[in-house]
Amino acid sequence: MRRPPQVLMIRKDDPQPDAGAGNPPQALQAPVQPPAAPVQAPLSPVPDEDTRFAEEGLTMADLLGPESDRGSSPRRGGAAPGAKAAGEPRSVDEFDFDEQAFLAALDEQDFVGGTGEVVRGTVIGLESDGVYVDIGGKAPGFMPKKECGLGVITNLKERFPRGAEVEVLVTGEQNADGMVTVSARALALRQSWEKVRQLEKEGKVVQVKVNGFNRGGVTCDLEGLRGFVPRSQLVEGEQHEALVGRTIGVTFLEVNPDTRKLVLSERKAVTAARFSELEVGQLVEGLVAAVKPYGLFIDLGGISGLLHQSCITAGQLRDLREVFREGDRVRALVTDLDPGRGRIALNTALLEGQPGELLVDRETVMAEAGDRANRARSVLRQQEQQAG
Repeated sequence: MRRPPQVLMIRKDDPQPDAGAGNPPQALQAPVQPPAAPVQAPLSPVPDEDTRFAEEGLTMADLLGPESDRGSSPRRGGAAPGAKAAGEPRSVDEFDFDEQAFLAALDEQDFVGGTGEVVRGTVIGLESDGVYVDIGGKAPGFMPKKECGLGVITNLKERFPRGAEVEVLVTGEQNADGMVTVSARALALRQSWEKVRQLEKEGKVVQVKVNGFNRGGVTCDLEGLRGFVPRSQLVEGEQHEALVGRTIGVTFLEVNPDTRKLVLSERKAVTAARFSELEVGQLVEGLVAAVKPYGLFIDLGGISGLLHQSCITAGQLRDLREVFREGDRVRALVTDLDPGRGRIALNTALLEGQPGELLVDRETVMAEAGDRANRARSVLRQQEQQAG
């Protein structure tokens, strides 16, 4: 049986025993007890991290430490200075935040294309009302059936087989599921307008097929766009309904993608085509279409040239009708071209052998116009050199 411990009471005013006086009395000595063997506590399982944090009263703020000491070891045994109480809301700014890493994660997960951007994708699914296209986002893009291309598409499966790569235009922003709306038709229209504007810039004459008419003119299709040709710009404007199904050459009067206006002209196209065939010094043939006080208008086949009164003959001319009348056939030299204003200047006086020959022997001058034109060209070159 274990003996109770002995307590030695020492009064402060008692004298201390002399170290060299020998052993103290037996009554003053405390019994010496052998040290007790350490008692081992029973082993318990090592708690996991969450349990240990809860038992030790640690929070995330304890682990992170105060904002000024971030990076140092967290304090134990209590909340760090400045830490919020458990359950109290905290802002993002209270945690370590790497903006570049966050943006990189978004780039990996979310689609970065915005409305109006052209993207490439792969067809991954088809429904009766449209096509699903993988464009690299967390959700595929959806292309409604009416946006699958220009014109009417009757078989989506043939037009967009699964796995086919397509180029589309983003037309709608992401919905709650991260899906955007895409369109092959809108992209085709944009490309068509760009091509038509380039054709206009180059002054090209294009061939179109007339597919309809109304009171004001005829309609046609050009690069998938609806074009309109006013009656006043048709060569056969009085019977424009008869042009349906025919192909005509046209050029551009107005190209406006914003208002979707594409206005064309057959007359201007004919003029442009004829101008491309003409050059100064060339001998042309036509009919007198109109007699004016200042000269004659000669129909050269879709375009008109002006034979000014001063260029008809080198002789004394009292009346224009002394030489030519409406409907007469005329051979004349081209002396000037102005495609921008659609003007062609003609001359018959240079074909005369002597001044006024047309007044007395018009038939001979017209019959020999081909041979006389060579001499006339030499005169024109001399005039150009003197003017230059």
